[in-house]
Amino acid sequence: MNKPIVIGIAGGSASGKTSIARRIQETFADRKSVLIIRQDDYYKDQASKPMEERIKTNYDHPFAFDNDLLIEHIHALLNGQTIRKPTYDFVHHTRSDITETVNPADVIILEGLFVLEDAKLRELEAIKIFVDTAADIRFIRRLLRDVNERGRSLDSVVNQYVDTVRVMHEQFIEPTKRYADIIIPEGGSNTVAIDLLCTKINSIIHQPL
Repeated sequence: MNKPIVIGIAGGSASGKTSIARRIQETFADRKSVLIIRQDDYYKDQASKPMEERIKTNYDHPFAFDNDLLIEHIHALLNGQTIRKPTYDFVHHTRSDITETVNPADVIILEGLFVLEDAKLRELEAIKIFVDTAADIRFIRRLLRDVNERGRSLDSVVNQYVDTVRVMHEQFIEPTKRYADIIIPEGGSNTVAIDLLCTKINSIIHQPL
């Protein structure tokens, strides 16, 4: 097997990052060679904090993530090692006790808000992608997700978006577009862009050593 490659997929909250990652993974499903690592699983552990402190966490700021552990795990996967990946409990606002065993793969897709923001992560990424989706669409998707999947109230989602999400997007996420090799409008619905990306990935996987 050639040395694995890392593909970074960044973009605003609910822009369609996960949809694109899954579409790529499905394209190569017969080879089981595409692994998805979600930056969301690497939020910092807050078990030592009381709940009233945990709920104040700004999840849309780069400091909320344990990028040191993420980078350590990416290096391990690139070196053919298995990792124990953390998972995050968004209901209790802290890292879960559950970990996942993750094996190396030909292609590692790293998707998350800030995967283009950290220079050390960018250095690991052979292809850097920014998913560019209109703010109103992202807000509606986030509202539905956080209420239905993460146990949040309507008011809390709206307040969080106005107070932090929108501000953090403009300050930290939108500027990372300049690092992207590819900008994909409208996320997972852009089949042309995804097909072209899969063709490129296929050529990298099969290139001679």
